[in-house]
Amino acid sequence: MKLTSRNANLLLMLAAVIWGFAFVAQRVGMRYVGPLTFNGVRFALGAVALIPLLMWGRNKESATSEGHDRSLVLKGGVVAGLVLFIGATLQQYGVVYTTAGKAGFITGLYVVFVPLLGLLVGLKTGRFVWIGALTAAGGLYLLSAKGIVGIDPGDGLVLLSALFWAAHVLVIGHLSRKVAPVRLAVIQFTVVSILSLIGAVLFETIDPAGLRAAAIPILYAGLLSVAVAYTLQVVAQRRAQPAHAAIILSFESVFAVLGGWLVLSEGLSIRGLIGCALMLAGVLLAQIDSEKFAAKQGRA
Repeated sequence: MKLTSRNANLLLMLAAVIWGFAFVAQRVGMRYVGPLTFNGVRFALGAVALIPLLMWGRNKESATSEGHDRSLVLKGGVVAGLVLFIGATLQQYGVVYTTAGKAGFITGLYVVFVPLLGLLVGLKTGRFVWIGALTAAGGLYLLSAKGIVGIDPGDGLVLLSALFWAAHVLVIGHLSRKVAPVRLAVIQFTVVSILSLIGAVLFETIDPAGLRAAAIPILYAGLLSVAVAYTLQVVAQRRAQPAHAAIILSFESVFAVLGGWLVLSEGLSIRGLIGCALMLAGVLLAQIDSEKFAAKQGRA
């Protein structure tokens, strides 16, 4: 399958679906294990699951990445892993100390942070992407927020995590066109797993009984949310403009609500439906000039 802009968008949307339903798995898993333990095990599973794919595609990836400095894969994977580790850890701890609605809205602010951070590295963004990002952010507010009176510690942690999610989108957008995607994914997952497990040993109690009880959520979060979805992101961002990718990936909030409704019997209000509609509008607005900016970057 040729990786066109449309196919890249579909891959990003599939990643958003997986991540949205992973919210249910993470909520259930946290009943039995700590945040660092959960992240350490699931990212380890994600890395291990990709090893057969890495070995199978080794010759093809070597040909694809011919001429690139092999050290770039390692260095890029470590950097991406560090950013991902910080974002995932901050969010996991933040959710413990704030409401799900506030966490959902604040995390979704990475949609706006991506073009803002992109300006710092000289990445130009079209006006419709800006309008789409702001519209999608408004939709996220209606979908998830239940009022923000002030910034308590939990809100602050989630807000910081949103900055790192935005930074991760930009890092992957930069690296995905220069290195083999599966190799990059395995390295960043390994980095996150090692750092998380070190933290779990130092600050949490790793209980085998808790891990067994959380087996299904961990398997979903490790194999699908990590191994599949993050790899889809790396592959898709070879064609997708970073700010545009962030808007599509923000749809994980929509699918988190759907997952809550289907699995946890949580309702969806009229306000939430309006929020979903605004997020869809944001994606469509961003589509208007995404191809134009892809052409300017030599990716038409």
